[in-house]
Amino acid sequence: MHYSAFDYFYRDASNYKAFSSVWLTGTLTNAERSELVACLDGGEFFVAEQIGVRPLYAALFQHGGGPTEDDHAWHMFGGFRDDVELTNGPEIWGTGSALMAAFRAAKGSWQPGLSPNFNC
Repeated sequence: MHYSAFDYFYRDASNYKAFSSVWLTGTLTNAERSELVACLDGGEFFVAEQIGVRPLYAALFQHGGGPTEDDHAWHMFGGFRDDVELTNGPEIWGTGSALMAAFRAAKGSWQPGLSPNFNC
């Protein structure tokens, strides 16, 4: 079985960052990768809640005491990794085609209001 990873992160306005990956079964073609990037707002931003991936805000909240005026709704695309060896049984998010479907559905209609940080 081949696995791949969709890497992403959250960066607040003070440039503090939290990183994560979504583990996928299978791999995405180069055309699918280009299409996914084209779905991102400005070629790099997405709303985690809209795609169904884990939001990363809480990792920064524990250091800053909760949401601040630096927080916002947008996560950032970090890259892809192929043929990832899974150790210690990480949870598989789903298939590459399911991730593509989520991004296709959101393209051009990102909804930052789905994030609890929309009004921060």
